[in-house]
Amino acid sequence: MPGRQGGGAGRRWLTLVSGLVECLCFAGLVFGWASLVFVLKEDGYFSDGHLNTTGANNSVFRDDSDLDGQFSMVFTVASFLNNFFMLLIGPVFDHFGTMAARLLAISLYTTGTLMVAFSTAATARVLFPALSFMSIGGMLFLVTNMQVGNLFGSHRSTIITLYNGAFDSSSAVFLIIKVLHEHGVSLRSSFLFMSSCSIIHLLRTFFLLPKTHIPHPLPENYTYGLSCGKSGSSSKDGAWRSGDTGGHNSIPFQPENELQSQSSEERDPSFRSCVLSWFFLGHLVWFSLLQVQHYLFIGTLNPTLTRLAHGDHSLVSRYTNAFAIAQLCGVLCAPWNGLIMDRNKGKQRAPGETEKEADLRSSALSLFTTSLLCLLFSVCASIPVLPLQYLTFSLQVASRSFLYGGNAAFISIAFPGHHFGKLYGLVMCLSAVVSLLQYLCSALVKGPFHGDPLYVNMGLTVAVLLTFSHSLHVFLRTKRPRQTLSHGPSSLSTSLF
Repeated sequence: MPGRQGGGAGRRWLTLVSGLVECLCFAGLVFGWASLVFVLKEDGYFSDGHLNTTGANNSVFRDDSDLDGQFSMVFTVASFLNNFFMLLIGPVFDHFGTMAARLLAISLYTTGTLMVAFSTAATARVLFPALSFMSIGGMLFLVTNMQVGNLFGSHRSTIITLYNGAFDSSSAVFLIIKVLHEHGVSLRSSFLFMSSCSIIHLLRTFFLLPKTHIPHPLPENYTYGLSCGKSGSSSKDGAWRSGDTGGHNSIPFQPENELQSQSSEERDPSFRSCVLSWFFLGHLVWFSLLQVQHYLFIGTLNPTLTRLAHGDHSLVSRYTNAFAIAQLCGVLCAPWNGLIMDRNKGKQRAPGETEKEADLRSSALSLFTTSLLCLLFSVCASIPVLPLQYLTFSLQVASRSFLYGGNAAFISIAFPGHHFGKLYGLVMCLSAVVSLLQYLCSALVKGPFHGDPLYVNMGLTVAVLLTFSHSLHVFLRTKRPRQTLSHGPSSLSTSLF
């Protein structure tokens, strides 16, 4: 593998493992919201004026109709800003590089955790900016870590999806905080500890990641960390130095076929043509519709479980713990999606078939599998049977890990690498606007549907059916007549747009 010896096998694996731990423990905390809500309710956040009601088995619980609306709004705002600010974060990462993006992430993340640590029931509204800062910072951790896949060549998509799976699994951290809270550890102590872990992020930033980007494919003798991407003294290697941010080679996720000549960047589709392509528009709709289903499920899980459990506090706690534990499996599910996308690597391709065409055909299967998993998840979520929610949790974890990992991997395959940050940010931003539908859905559940999400879930299930058209479109485009796809990278790029 090019560049393998330069960075050192030990450093590469340390970068991979430490990045995995970072994503697993810090990146996607906000999606463990259901567990944190349980703690916040115990500590009286947003509880002024709410009355207690007697439920089944003479259990006592709060009348949470308005309370759940407040908590749902916190999650809605945080999840919206998590994606919306990617419109700014993507270009920051592309233009200023890894170090600048990570320093911003650390600042936001630490500010958010400190705000939660020093919040009280009387200052509950501080949760709105706090969770938003943590969410945006966590997304930046993920984005800057996904480029580590470039260090592992043919396993790049697998690494990207693995990191996205770790991002999903990190939501289980709030379960740990919930369990610690039940054993007497205060919310403040837990979040102060999380704030102190920022020193780990700083150490990784300066010692185990480049100042700019990890290129793909790697040049010979490529190094990073304190050496900041310097790769040698020759004029060819000099293009990979940390100061070179304008060259085609200094960007992450660069498809192999687009480095065949020095003029390849000039022949690549422009950012505008990428955005206006059916590939991008179809992928945006695919991602947005599937994401709304997940956001609504997470944001309304606590009131849904309360309704299905008839207000039994202990039963709600048990199912909340089961959901959070299930999130740990995200890191185990996601690599399977990467293996689907990397399955053509090292295999003999058909005559005239390019590597990018083979990668796109693999991604079509990944997109189809993701839609299928999300459809099954949506159907199960629509059935108001409490024990069935265990299966719903499992399908939610699998489909969500496939969704986010597949999103990043598809963009890195289908579009020029120097547009990755901008396109990834634009997809996340525009999907955030669509995700605001979750608040409308929550309002419908709370109002006309009297707390029953059945009809909303049925509507979203129909929407999920529409997403299968994206995988079909990608597959059919790779089945175009061979002569239109076999004249080199520039012809292939043009034919796709």
